[in-house]
Parts: sequence; structure tokens; C-alpha cells
Amino acid sequence: QLQASGGGLVQAGGSLRLSCVASGFTLDHYAIGWFRQAPGKPREGLSCISSGSEGTITANSVRGRFIASRDNAKNTVYLQMNVLKPEDTAVYYCATTGSSWCYHNYWGDHWGQGTQVTVSS
Repeated sequence: QLQASGGGLVQAGGSLRLSCVASGFTLDHYAIGWFRQAPGKPREGLSCISSGSEGTITANSVRGRFIASRDNAKNTVYLQMNVLKPEDTAVYYCATTGSSWCYHNYWGDHWGQGTQVTVSS
């Protein structure tokens, strides 16, 4: 089971760090993806980090502001989000991707519960 946490209400320009914690299995064999879904919009892939942090993929929409990292010893993956904008408001999810590597068409296969991020202007 995956659980995303760390969301909340923040002003535009602020930062948040999301965490994705696994229970019942270890994350160190899996590339982990971060995704978000805003009301009325499709789910969007934001970032993928490979199992050993060797490679990452970041969407153009958040590149330079969002950074994925992981601590396999803590069985946790992070998404540092900086310079947040109102359009970043969404429910954020983490998921395993079915691979240890990040491919350009990555997507989630086992999803965690999301965490709400709200950015006020």
C-alpha cells in the first residue's frame, strides 16, 4: 500500500514537500511516479524516479520547480514542490510504475491514496 502525504494549503510562491510511504512492501525495486489530478481534468504525470535514483523524468509543466527524490532506507519517495502556482492545485498521487526504470511513457500500476494541494493566489 502506498500513501501520499504532505499536502495542504499554501500561498502562491510557497513550497511543499510531499512524501510517499510504502507499507507491506519495499519500494527499492520500483520506479515511482508522481501524478496529479485537478477537478475536471485528466490525471497528469509529473515526475518519475528510478529505483536507485539513477534517472528521473520531469514534465515540462513543472520542470525547474518540482524535484523527485527518494530514500530507500526509509521506504519513502519525495516530491519537493517550489514556486507553487494556483494552477498546481490538485490531488497528488504516487504510484509504482511496473518497472525499476523510468520510461518516457511511464504510468502508475499501483496507486496510493492522494493528498490535496491547494495553492491560493
